[in-house]
Amino acid sequence: MSRPTPRHRRSRTAFAFGLPLALAAGALGYGFLAPGAQPRAAAATAVPAWATATADGFASVNALGQNGTYGGRGGEIVTVKTLADLEKYATAEKPYIIVVAAAITMDPVGKEIRVRSDKTIIGSGTSGQIVGGGFFLGPGVHNVIIRNLTIRDAYQGVWNDKEHDYDGIQMDGAHHVWIDHNDIRHMADGLIDSRKDTTYLTVSWNRLGQENKAFGIGWTENTTADITVHHNWIRETEQRNPSTDNVAHAHLYNNYLQDEPGTAIRASYGTYARGRTSMLLENSYFEGLADPVIKDGTATLVQRGNVFSGTGGRNESGGTGAAWDPKSFYGYTLDKAADVPSVVTSGAGPRGSLGTTATAGAAATTLTVAKDGSGQYTTVQAAVNAVPANNPSRVVIAVKPGTYRETVKVPANKPHVTIQGTGASRKDTLIVYDNAAGTRKPDGSGTYGTGGSATVAVEADDFQARNLSISNDFDEGAHQDIAQQAVALRTAADKVFLDGVIVSGDQDTLLLDTAAKDRLGRVYLTNSYVTGNVDFVFGRATAVLDKSVITLKKRWDGTSAGYVTAPSTAAGRKGFLIVNSSVTGGVSDRSFYLGRPWHAGGDATLDPQTTVRNTSLSAAIRTAPWTDMSGFSWKDDRFAEYRNTGAGAGAAGPDRPQLTDAQAADQEIADWLGDWKPTAS
Repeated sequence: MSRPTPRHRRSRTAFAFGLPLALAAGALGYGFLAPGAQPRAAAATAVPAWATATADGFASVNALGQNGTYGGRGGEIVTVKTLADLEKYATAEKPYIIVVAAAITMDPVGKEIRVRSDKTIIGSGTSGQIVGGGFFLGPGVHNVIIRNLTIRDAYQGVWNDKEHDYDGIQMDGAHHVWIDHNDIRHMADGLIDSRKDTTYLTVSWNRLGQENKAFGIGWTENTTADITVHHNWIRETEQRNPSTDNVAHAHLYNNYLQDEPGTAIRASYGTYARGRTSMLLENSYFEGLADPVIKDGTATLVQRGNVFSGTGGRNESGGTGAAWDPKSFYGYTLDKAADVPSVVTSGAGPRGSLGTTATAGAAATTLTVAKDGSGQYTTVQAAVNAVPANNPSRVVIAVKPGTYRETVKVPANKPHVTIQGTGASRKDTLIVYDNAAGTRKPDGSGTYGTGGSATVAVEADDFQARNLSISNDFDEGAHQDIAQQAVALRTAADKVFLDGVIVSGDQDTLLLDTAAKDRLGRVYLTNSYVTGNVDFVFGRATAVLDKSVITLKKRWDGTSAGYVTAPSTAAGRKGFLIVNSSVTGGVSDRSFYLGRPWHAGGDATLDPQTTVRNTSLSAAIRTAPWTDMSGFSWKDDRFAEYRNTGAGAGAAGPDRPQLTDAQAADQEIADWLGDWKPTAS
């Protein structure tokens, strides 16, 4: 079949090629609306550079009646912080520049907003986040820019998910789309899907990770699509990096594909050309991948100037299709392939220079931590110490990737603190220590006790943590002579928001407590992982674990036996709610209880509570999932399930109480959190 005649000509629009957004856009640190401001007309002479930015690559080409991709240019600039407002403007007929200035959670999970033509959707600094869903661009939708957002965490607990089509960005028959400087990760199907002849698409400067399928292109028998993919960092993905099927012109350049050693995710292949795709792959960097570049017998693939480090297996090129030159469609400048890792890792993803504080009200103070001395502090605790007592507004402690072997305490007189990892993955930044309850203090004053063993201890209200890992790596096997409880994270405060974190340990991993028995302590943990074996979610807090993965772990001697929760709830308060999550792990079937009542200190006035609902339970969960503790019967306290699924779920019975629909209506997330609505800041 002959190659179709090009249907387009080069755009006359001038672009800044080969530069990160922060460098190409010029004056980006101003121009967002303050909270409560009304939308205003975006006059060409008054708007900032980011509001008039236009695409490069194939998205810049004049074709199909659309002269390049400029999104909502000329429309009103609106700032949104709620799902209702985002959907209102994204689905409107008029052009809009939509500034996302908060973490917006999709409801229901997996929701994809159906974006209409002539829209720019752009994150405000690093605060613009879409959580638990994404965007859909249907047939004929055109001239859309999606930029500077974090789109994350629609994952439903199944790695190769065949049931949930929850993508970060899905396009079916759209054209002239620019996806730029986003961080897209941890979804339920794919991160980006370009399907059904979607064309004139440019995907640039994005971080794509923590996913089975990174970027799939195809679902068509036609060979008409034209696509540019450049300066993307693709890591911790298994396949479709990208996979291109029946693409007339696929231009991939200066991308960094990385398969990191020591992670559980292994790429099965790198870039794939198939169908009648004609691909030019140039000046990209492939690190650690097996089969880094592959093609089928019908595709044409030309390689130029790529670097392969630590790769093996198939590395292919060739084919019978006609060669083509991207510069006949648009101009571009290549970075040296050897420079790609540093250029892309420093430039890809959302850019903080887009004016975060202009939309956030009172400016947040940011303190930086880096092991290598490139930040203001080399330890997290030093940054916490620098927060002034009784600080009135948010202080963000931005922690660069690395392993920080230290203990951290945020005291009660330092509220409004956020500890945030700055890496592409929550695995990149780790705070870890190995104290246990029986570990003796260096000053000889005794042992730490359970609460004192915590790697990170939070006693300040309005605390947030995101995009990092907190661990206690105490070696139980080597220290069988002392008390084994070893806490990774202890909270004893109200309004604690844990978003996108990993908390790992063995016994007593996550202590969710309150400042006192008569004090309220609310915790909302979402899009996270918690790992342990014995009572590893415990305490008297009013806590919600939502859209998270609870991983069951074998004991130090290889045996499987344990308890997920041990609530010590005060009477009249809510205890633990596990909802929309999954309980799984490599342990024996029917070896773990969902929970048992902890009457701390033998206090009979306590009324422990755990509700597990709308959650997938693996076969590791016992058929009678609750048990007694220290002479207290679970049947005298509050333990129940509702509409759980999976091999570990079971029907109602004397040993397995289930909520009625009416009871479940009073055990929703809002019933736990009350007037508090967690918002990333």
